[in-house]
Amino acid sequence: MLAELDLNQKIVSKQEYKKELKKYQLKLLGLQRKLVDHKLGCILVFEGWDAGGKGGAIKRITQSIDPRGFEVHATSAPTLEEKQYPYFHRFWSRIPKYGKIGIFDRSWYGRVLVERVEGFASEDEWKMAYEEINHFELYLSGRNYIVMKFWFHISREEQIKRFKERQEDPLKHWKITEEDWRNRDKWNEYEVAVEEMLDRTSTKASPWNVIEGEDKRFARIKCLRLITERIERECINRGISL
Repeated sequence: MLAELDLNQKIVSKQEYKKELKKYQLKLLGLQRKLVDHKLGCILVFEGWDAGGKGGAIKRITQSIDPRGFEVHATSAPTLEEKQYPYFHRFWSRIPKYGKIGIFDRSWYGRVLVERVEGFASEDEWKMAYEEINHFELYLSGRNYIVMKFWFHISREEQIKRFKERQEDPLKHWKITEEDWRNRDKWNEYEVAVEEMLDRTSTKASPWNVIEGEDKRFARIKCLRLITERIERECINRGISL
């Protein structure tokens, strides 16, 4: 799947980008009210390569909507306390209330990605996780939640370019860590894990949306467009007027 993506897609004009950005941000603001009025929850899951553009997309999604209506969860390694519970406990506790948008910057997919590749989960654990994830998302989808998942894809060449830019920029230096470099060394292993994840957890209820992230403007607009289109479609299916 990843090898077939056209990473050359871009929005060249800054003027066009700003126009499209404003259009979809205003749409999302209006749709946010629909979620509140009709008690629909919305869950946005962001995964992708390090420096793939997840943070930039999340910023454009949240900057023009009501801050009372969304929560962003940056998922990192589980704490000692969280390890005392079943794997999904820390994610269940962060599921947004009806009417709100919950944004996960990394998510429960860590089990079949970083935990798989780095050996933090046993083979039995990460293999079992595909079915567990599908059941988890199906349950949410059947109970007034809209579940959307995004994989931000860039080339290995673009990643190293962005890594170097972050290292040289004092305002972005905090974004690059030793862990990022270690993960890059295992690119091929991660690519295998990503392909299997996309194949085994893209379902009718919550399909994966793969974002061509080589051009940041294109990626942000595509992500916003897909979110607004999906919420509009879900509203129509429920008989909610737009």
